[in-house]
Amino acid sequence: MKPPFFMTKTFSLISLGCPRNLVDSDCIISEFERKGYVFQEEAVGVDVVIVNTCSFIEDAKKESIEAILNLIDAKKRGDIKKIIVSGCLPERYRDDLEEELKEVGEFRGVLDFKTTFSRKASSKLIPKHYAYIKLSEGCRNKCTYCIIPYLKGHYKSRPMESIVKEAEHLIKEGVKEIILVGQDTSLYGIDIYGKKRLKELLIRLDKIPGRFWIRVLYVHPVNLDKDVIKVIKKSKHICKYIDLPIEHISEKILKKMGRRIKKKDILLLIEYIRKTIPNVALRTSLIVGFPGETKKDFEELVSFVEKTKFERLGIFRYSREEGTPAYKFKDQIEEKVKEYRFDKLMLLQKEIAKDVNKRFNGKIIDVLVEEIKEDGYYIGRSEYDAPEVDGLVYVKGNDLKIGEFYKVYVVDTYEYDLVGEKIESSE
Repeated sequence: MKPPFFMTKTFSLISLGCPRNLVDSDCIISEFERKGYVFQEEAVGVDVVIVNTCSFIEDAKKESIEAILNLIDAKKRGDIKKIIVSGCLPERYRDDLEEELKEVGEFRGVLDFKTTFSRKASSKLIPKHYAYIKLSEGCRNKCTYCIIPYLKGHYKSRPMESIVKEAEHLIKEGVKEIILVGQDTSLYGIDIYGKKRLKELLIRLDKIPGRFWIRVLYVHPVNLDKDVIKVIKKSKHICKYIDLPIEHISEKILKKMGRRIKKKDILLLIEYIRKTIPNVALRTSLIVGFPGETKKDFEELVSFVEKTKFERLGIFRYSREEGTPAYKFKDQIEEKVKEYRFDKLMLLQKEIAKDVNKRFNGKIIDVLVEEIKEDGYYIGRSEYDAPEVDGLVYVKGNDLKIGEFYKVYVVDTYEYDLVGEKIESSE
């Protein structure tokens, strides 16, 4: 029951980190709205501001701390009344934060908010035409560089019926892209059904009527089944896009990372994916500067990237995180070496991405329009691009609607983006 108008309190939320955090943030918003608070986008002139933090790597921690300090300054100016810091940062460093940041009203870790997997209301934080659905929480892979299992616990899948019902509801409400996330979506169902059930889930989601995309993120190469790849190939809704974090290719480094997969098996899996889905967009992530990574290991990684030519690639400098096994590893790499290796791979991938995009020149693709530009162009994405991390399509056209699909003829290509002309609505 909402309080009377004159008692209504307002709140805002800043969500940091990955899409998994966005799902948690939406759940936090729903919780506060049930308590009678009114959500406000701008974090100015509100009673409460919540910052849902990330502490996965050093850069994420710095971003979280900077956001908190900015809010403290706003509180001192009288722009906000109370600050709540939630998520991974207080889960890891609550005692230190409480000691250092007295201006913060509350610190709540990842388990302190009663967040659920599901939220039926539309997101306040992302556009209405796409939505993230979290399949699981926690992780069981125990990679030696990763803090997540120690923050979020064991792998916990969400019941399939609940996922399907939420997807049906969102699509009925007009959502055009369902994005499935989790620390490792390829393990979905292992804990509650006794076996992996991602294949069955995708089959059920693919049967939902309507015009929409399904995108699957974060599939661990050691856990991705060939049956899932076959389902993606045959599906009418699932994007021909596989997000396959590999992290490295050196046998020695893979073992030290705890990745539980060998180089030859990675190569065979990539070969199988591309043979099964010839037009697939393969996205991966790589880590440079892991402890003990020699010049030879790095050059092996460079050669792998040159030969494989990933359509999409994210590169990270190794971040030494206390509480992880890799924190105590010998042969830590100097930051300047990490930076050099990061820059070299980024330059290489820039040229690869340019060549990859040239394949689209003169082709007709489906584009989901997301934004209007002032120069007569619209901005959208193809099925080969996930929100926030991949490229864009600039579309020339008139009276296009945000959140709708259109057929687009590609007339030009750049390193990461495409330019095209709308030819007809695919509706």
